[in-house]
Amino acid sequence: MATAQQIIADINAHMQQSGIPNNRWYIGIAANARNRLFVDHGVNEQGGWWILRQADSSAIARQVEKAYLDAGCQGGGGGGDDTTVWVYAYVITSDTRE
Repeated sequence: MATAQQIIADINAHMQQSGIPNNRWYIGIAANARNRLFVDHGVNEQGGWWILRQADSSAIARQVEKAYLDAGCQGGGGGGDDTTVWVYAYVITSDTRE
């Protein structure tokens, strides 16, 4: 589990490495991030640009999500419940579903 600062640092590094602008990234939170990424959103686990991190609390997960929504990433805030401690991000492609 991680703090907001740790998660933001990890996601920032990953996004910068990709060279893909923020508006092509989707940010979300989930209780089961792997299912959300690979089943619901259809992200390619082997070849896609994606990252997930577990936050210390759902409040921290929401804080991180809001920071990326404010920075131009796609997504929608307000989902989940107290078990929603995973933050995930992926590059939107023609194969993914928002």
